[in-house]
Amino acid sequence: MYQGTGVRPPYARLDDWVAAMPQELRSLKQAEAEALFRRIGITFAVYGEGGDPDRLIPFDMFPRVFAAAEWAKLERGIKQRARALNAFLVDVYGRGEIIRAGRIPARLVYQNEAYEKAVAGFVPSKGVYSHIVGIDIVRTGPDEFYVLEDNCRTPSGVSYMLESREIMMRMFPELFRENRIEPVDGYSEKLRRTLASVAPKKCKGEPTVVILTPGHFNSAYYEHSLLADLMGVELVEGQDLFVDGEYCWMRTTEGPRRVDVIYRRIDDAYLDPLCFRPDSMLGIPGLMDVYRSGGVSICSAPGAGVADDKAVYCYVPDMVRFYLGEEPILKNVPTWQCGKSDDLKYVLDQLPELVVKEVHGSGGYGMLVGPKSSREEVERFRAKIVEDPGNYIAQPTLALSSVPTFVEEGVAPRHVDLRPYCLVGERIELVPGGLTRVALKEGSLVVNSSQGGGVKDTWVLAE
Repeated sequence: MYQGTGVRPPYARLDDWVAAMPQELRSLKQAEAEALFRRIGITFAVYGEGGDPDRLIPFDMFPRVFAAAEWAKLERGIKQRARALNAFLVDVYGRGEIIRAGRIPARLVYQNEAYEKAVAGFVPSKGVYSHIVGIDIVRTGPDEFYVLEDNCRTPSGVSYMLESREIMMRMFPELFRENRIEPVDGYSEKLRRTLASVAPKKCKGEPTVVILTPGHFNSAYYEHSLLADLMGVELVEGQDLFVDGEYCWMRTTEGPRRVDVIYRRIDDAYLDPLCFRPDSMLGIPGLMDVYRSGGVSICSAPGAGVADDKAVYCYVPDMVRFYLGEEPILKNVPTWQCGKSDDLKYVLDQLPELVVKEVHGSGGYGMLVGPKSSREEVERFRAKIVEDPGNYIAQPTLALSSVPTFVEEGVAPRHVDLRPYCLVGERIELVPGGLTRVALKEGSLVVNSSQGGGVKDTWVLAE
């Protein structure tokens, strides 16, 4: 919010808003926001804990603000990255030109547990593997943005983006009258258009789209049901679908209805027990045969996860240059791959100063934040790295930007990241904004909801 001794221009009006809000009103509004989140049912399930696993998502009323010019740069960089990641996926399930050219090691792709041999040689509709790309971005300076990681499978959190805006508009309508803020409520329409645009070649007429959920025990079930409601499509579980002949069908009270596009929110391994895990009760037997024959589209496509592996992440700038012939607009965080002997030596020497992540980890689990860890924690993690170096990457502890956040004492800076949602179909588009996650603990760099992080509304100011 602050730059030098003054308030950054995008936050100028919020400075007055905070000054005019007494502590009593702030507490009242915070309680109102929490009540709305609880009534709507916006919770996050944390598995492996005793008692009720459903937690209320902490919501901070102080929005994060981007100027139009800042967002324009981010949008260009996000779209560029989404194009490159999809080009990479089509390539590595086809001829593997980037590997032949020596730009990425073959073992990182073909020996990757996320690489699905079942779709090798198959090109999905419109050549799109990852239809919803969630790119996690951090800011380190006025004009410096870095990509922390890419999420090419089933990135979650868009419901928090939509509901945070809805709640802010309910509680503080005057802010939206006084500031020209770009809307985010067009996301569901854009998502439906994206999904319909990649209908399979055998689809005739208006495609039938469904959202496939693992069920109400899933941590993101609220989001699945919200998106189905907003798009006006059916929310289904595996038992609601079946394969007959060349098509996938949905059971309805009026008889079977053909399904053309499945927005799946379950992992590859559970999609089809005849192709992947035979013990899966969540998928549809025979689905992959229908998919490969062009009878149904699956979004995002099986196998898309090989592009968001944290070791493959290191090569995304090379993908941009190789496939697009452009320089990357958004930079990667400098990254050491522990599978390389020189990198491993450096990481082990500097371990207390680094952030170390599991290659396949997510949700803030399986990571070490060296400067925030005890000596015992560092040494325990050192033993894990030595045991399996290829399973880890390391990055410097960035001087992440912080934004004003309401705390008990008033307003204080807390670290944030941003996850915009890029939709890829016949065209590439995204709503102006995204999910801002905030590390509510003072000094913490971990923003994940599963680790106690909260969410904020994200504003992009109109020009």
